[in-house]
Amino acid sequence: MTNILIISALVIVLCVVFNKVSGKLGVPMLLFFILLGMLFGTDGIFKIDFDNYHFAENICSTALIFIMFYGGFGTKWSEAKPVAVKAVMLSTLGVILTAFIVGIFCYFVLKIELLESLLIGSVISSTDAASVFSILRSKKLGLKYNTASLLEVESGSNDPCSYMLTTIVLTVMAGQAKGGAIVYMIFAQIVYGIVFGIAFAFIMKWILRKIKFETAGFDAIFVVALAILSYAVPSAVGGNGYLSAYISGIILGNSKINNKKSLVNFFDGITGLMQVLIFFLLGLLSYPSQLIVSIVPAVLIALFLTFIARPVSVFAIMTPFKCCFKQQLIVSWAGLRGAASIVFAIMIFTSEAQTSNNIFNIVLCIVLLSIGFQGTLLPWLAKRFDMIDENDDVLKTFSDYSDEVAVNFIQLSITKEHMWIGKSLREIDIPPNTLIALIIRDNEKIAPNGNTVIKEGDNLVLAAKGISEDFGIVLTEMPIDKKSKWIGSRLSEVRLEGGLVIMIKRGENVLIPNGDTKLKENDVLVINYA
Repeated sequence: MTNILIISALVIVLCVVFNKVSGKLGVPMLLFFILLGMLFGTDGIFKIDFDNYHFAENICSTALIFIMFYGGFGTKWSEAKPVAVKAVMLSTLGVILTAFIVGIFCYFVLKIELLESLLIGSVISSTDAASVFSILRSKKLGLKYNTASLLEVESGSNDPCSYMLTTIVLTVMAGQAKGGAIVYMIFAQIVYGIVFGIAFAFIMKWILRKIKFETAGFDAIFVVALAILSYAVPSAVGGNGYLSAYISGIILGNSKINNKKSLVNFFDGITGLMQVLIFFLLGLLSYPSQLIVSIVPAVLIALFLTFIARPVSVFAIMTPFKCCFKQQLIVSWAGLRGAASIVFAIMIFTSEAQTSNNIFNIVLCIVLLSIGFQGTLLPWLAKRFDMIDENDDVLKTFSDYSDEVAVNFIQLSITKEHMWIGKSLREIDIPPNTLIALIIRDNEKIAPNGNTVIKEGDNLVLAAKGISEDFGIVLTEMPIDKKSKWIGSRLSEVRLEGGLVIMIKRGENVLIPNGDTKLKENDVLVINYA
């Protein structure tokens, strides 16, 4: 157990380090995660023997839930709405076209059995949201014609269609579905996925708005539970759980809910960990020595997919929308394959379908080539095709980016000696860039204006612009116990080298002190050290 924990922690640390290195080298970080898994695997240095496909499928499928949910949660609908129709067409019809074209290539050129060829096409038909998001964010690729939003919505929403195609082909290959059963399967996948996704989103939104969680962080735990339910419930009745999770995420992410910023930070970390887990586990599951056997068909499929199948699908869908040629080229090139494709390939091993080729190894090679080759060249091609928009901030296409100026609020109590008593707001002097946003008087909230007169006992809520950069502020708490020599002393008499007491916690009260404030036993000083 101890060894497993040590190895797990070491892997996570290495992945974080590689994340920084990949940004400087211009190589997608997810490629490092797979290679790291191979390094720890049977053919690597650490020789960890791992070939449990059932365990890997369960873990990776669960991790994919969070990636799909957060893919929707992070989509900013106001930016995505103008390109939503094109993106949805690419994530549905585009996936089907890509799967069919690749399947035909495998059947006629590589002489693979028809259903197995269509299975390969289905597994690799979707693009990888994690890879696309990673490149767009790390390189700050603001693309013309709202292309970043188009890629974000397409890559975030096309995995459910690929999953549906893979499930259907596997079912047919196992001899478990015919005629009407397949029609119902398609109906259930789409309809149940959409209905449950919307239902769970509104349940989450209502609860997060109405219920105040007493313990910090419980709202995030609650959303995790409902995100899992949004996948599991429709899946239990034959629906598309990934579609449901994505829809729940996109509705919730674009709703006004409490503590959204903390939810964003939480899910950003969780999703990053899930990506590390999936790609490392998939690398661990692979045998590099066996990839040589699959390298030729994998390279041929990857080249055909990159230069023919994906472009044909993209141009067939985007040309009727009168999209410019350069935009279609970038969208075609940005069709990176990734985690979902390999997770779906693992499903083959756990199904009853029989295949004559090691599709997992083929798909793994395709993903490595796609992330390493396409992902690395995407920023360069965007500049080469003059698709960079210097005035656009790509982060604004994500709902977890705040385009509002940070505002901090402070409370000011008006005591009987205060100089502002009896004066209107227009008559008092307050610091520049500061606003009295609210007055609380006798438990009543008052939205003030210039004629509002301040009274004794008022509590003023002042708003000021928050800091926009890290000034290295470090706050430290110092309790005053019964042995402290400072009890009864004025704050002006307390000497703290390089420190300033900015707040005193006294019981349930919080004091903003001045030099005359006397310290008492059990006070807690909050000190800012420069």
